[in-house]
Order: sequence, then structure tokens, then C-alpha cells
Amino acid sequence: MSDWESVIGLEAHVQLKTRTKIFSGAPTAFGAPPNTQACAVDLALPGVLPVLNGEAVRMAIVFGLAVEGDIAERCRFDRKSYFYPDLPKGYQISQLDEPIVTGGHLDIENEDGSTKRIRLTRAHLEEDAGKSLHEDYQGKTGIDLNRAGTPLLEVVSEPELASPEEAGRYFRTLHTLVRTLGICDGNLNEGSMRCDANISVRQRGSTELGERTEIKNLNSFRFLDKALAFEIERQIDVLESGGRVERQTLLYDAERDETRPMRGKELSDDYRYFPDPDLLPVMVTESMLDEARATLPELPTAKRRRYVEELGLTDYDARWLTVDPDTATYFDAAAAASGQPKAAANWVMGDVAAAVRREEAAWTRVPVPAAQLGKLIKRIEDGSISGKIAKSLFQTLWNDGGDVDELIGSRGLKQVSDSDEIAAIVRRVIDANPAQVEQVRSGKTRVLGFLVGQAMKASGGKANPRRVSELLQEALSGDAS
Repeated sequence: MSDWESVIGLEAHVQLKTRTKIFSGAPTAFGAPPNTQACAVDLALPGVLPVLNGEAVRMAIVFGLAVEGDIAERCRFDRKSYFYPDLPKGYQISQLDEPIVTGGHLDIENEDGSTKRIRLTRAHLEEDAGKSLHEDYQGKTGIDLNRAGTPLLEVVSEPELASPEEAGRYFRTLHTLVRTLGICDGNLNEGSMRCDANISVRQRGSTELGERTEIKNLNSFRFLDKALAFEIERQIDVLESGGRVERQTLLYDAERDETRPMRGKELSDDYRYFPDPDLLPVMVTESMLDEARATLPELPTAKRRRYVEELGLTDYDARWLTVDPDTATYFDAAAAASGQPKAAANWVMGDVAAAVRREEAAWTRVPVPAAQLGKLIKRIEDGSISGKIAKSLFQTLWNDGGDVDELIGSRGLKQVSDSDEIAAIVRRVIDANPAQVEQVRSGKTRVLGFLVGQAMKASGGKANPRRVSELLQEALSGDAS
């Protein structure tokens, strides 16, 4: 690989989160029985006409604004003609010459913290095809047209990704962005977002692009990485053995971890594009742009900057918390409720994230409301409970719900901070552990932790550990003098 370099461009298909399809009123909900969400328009019955879904246009505009692309004043729909069993019309309605968004960029963060800007060629609206089902019918193929007509935003990058790792970071960045914008649910396993990868290799230092292949329908970050890695090595092997890379459309076989040909790679002329005669051009007005701007949320890059500059979080914390917009929403609420952003970040990244992974929960359905987590953090900070008791309370909240203050009161968990009461416990611990006391006095300060632990045990875990440590040191210092 040292003599070669790869050049990668991605075409990401983002399913827009509309309630109905792009050219019909049929619903887009996932998981319905086959062919129960396909109306006469989706089935291409004679005499039906498409009607454009205005919400899909608005979502495309929102995306274009977020990536700082150029929003077309006028865009047009075209017919892309090809035959496939799950494409009832015999053509797909897409956009060729006049897409709704041109240009723009996504900034990806490298492992060393540096940023690389990936330019976008375009983003255009189109309809999805149906789905061929090969597994359920032995020797036959079933056709499910529920997806036919589902609105897609195809986001095309320039060929500026240099490795599978960069491609993965780009796809993850796009995934975070469209979820933050609220235009896609990002459920890769449901096909809500997938990509086609165009890949070629060339001699390192060359400016000429090699012949490319296209890997279709990659719907996971892991498959994208593995498919690209395999295809890069395959192309290098072909070239180093004196062969020629053929322009092909490929599938990735995850079980065999290999790419294999589907067909020869088509060019745009092969699809016989022409303007769709049933759809008028779309005129994007200033009021449409203003409406879209008003709905733009805080974007991930701005959110990370705010976390660092205003909340005092580390770069690592800020990146971790903003990968998933639902995680960021939960953290924002917990930080606001507690008034302690760093402590909230530690809890969200630690105990809460661990429970989410363990229980396979969604961040939008965490059983411990962010307001209760904020209250829990407050009670640690004001000395009402210890960190150990807080962890136990968190588990109770997760399993059974409840209110932090009520649980502290009903279970008698309020931390003991009274100096006289703690001093009495400390005296008993000193009297009961003369050997360890002598070790501390002889300079073995690590043994102090043992004595603190004994005092905490004697208090039932309720004593303020900081005050225990202070009073122990004072008592031992006084006894020594």
C-alpha cells in the first residue's frame, strides 16, 4: 500500500423523516406488512400523477443551509429510466441537471484533532425504489413496494476521502448532522441511511485518477470500512499483476468479506434522463429560506465549541457528547438541572452510558430523567450524599424510578457532616486500629485510606468522606504531638 493511494467519494442516501412519501400520501412508517403502504401512485397504476411533498423540499433546504451549500432558486425533477422488478414505473424520479443543493462541505475530525474539509458536489431529492425479498421464497423473489416513493436526499461528496478510515469519519459526521437537523432518524439497520462508495487507486503522488468501481448499498459503518479495505487491496492486486481495473458496480458480501460484481457500471447517458413532464420546476423563495433558517438547531461543531469554551469541558468530552444528538440533549438537560457541567458530563459518559449499553436502551428513553440526574449531582455537591450512595441511588432510579430527595429522606441516606458526630466515629476507629495508626505516624500515609474506609463503614457509608479524612489527620496529628 505504501506505493499506492486510494481515492474515495461517497453517495449517501438519506431517508427524509416525512410522514408521507415524496410524491404520494402513502405513509412511510417502517415495519409494516409487505405492500400495505403502497398506494396507486407508488404502484404506477395508469392515469396517476405525482404530487410533490413540500416537507421533503423544506428538509433539503435545511440540509443545504447547514452545509453552507448553494440553494437553487429553481430546481427540476427528471426521470431516470432503468428496469428492475422493484421499480414499478420503469423509471425513478430524481434530479440530474438542476439539483436543489450544489456545493457545501462537511468538516471531519481526524484522530490527532486536526480537521479536514470534504467538499460536497451536490445534494438532490429523489424517490426510493421498493425492495426485493430473496430469502423468504425458495427459488423465487418477492417484491415489497412499501419503500417505493420514500423521499431520499442523495448527498454526493467530491472524491477527497483518502482512506476507509476517513470515509467512515465522513459518514459518521453526516449521520450526526442529519439526525441533529431532525431530517432523518439515522436508523442504519432499517435502511434509513446507506451509501454507495466510489473507489479507485493510483500510484502515490500521481494526479491522475484511476478507473473506479462502485460498491452499492452499504448500510453500516463497519461494512463501509471492511468493503473499502477489501476493494482497495483487490484493485492494487489487479494492477500489480499487470491487469486492468474494470468499471463495475459491486456488492459487498459481509459473510465472505469480499466485493463481487453486479453489473457493468452505467453512465448517466445509459439512464436516458429527461425532465419529468408530470412535475413542474420547484421555485425556492426567500420566505422558504427564512422558514428553514428559523428551524436550524445548534449544529454539532458549534455545540462542541460551546461545551469547551462556555462549559469548560475537554475536547474529548465535547466530541463524545455530540456524536449522538440524543446524548447531547440528555446532557444539556442534566447540566442545566445540576449547574455542574463537568460533573454531569462524567455521569453521562460513565454510569448513564454504561447502563444504556447494558440495557440496550435509547437515549430518548433513559429511565432516569435528566432532571433527576441533575438533582442527584446537586446532592453530591452540597454534601447531602456521598458519591457511593449516589451510585446506589442512580441504580434505584433506573430500575424503579422515583425522586432523589424523597429517596434520600425515606431511606435515611442523608450524609453525616456534623463534625462532632464524625469526630466520635474517628476516635473509635483510631482506638480499634492501633497498628495502622502507628504506620501512618511512621510515614506510611497510604494506610490513611484504610482508616478512612473503616470510618465510612462504621457510619454506614453516610459520613462525609472529605470531612472524615480531615478529622482523622487532625486527630492523628494531635495525638502525635
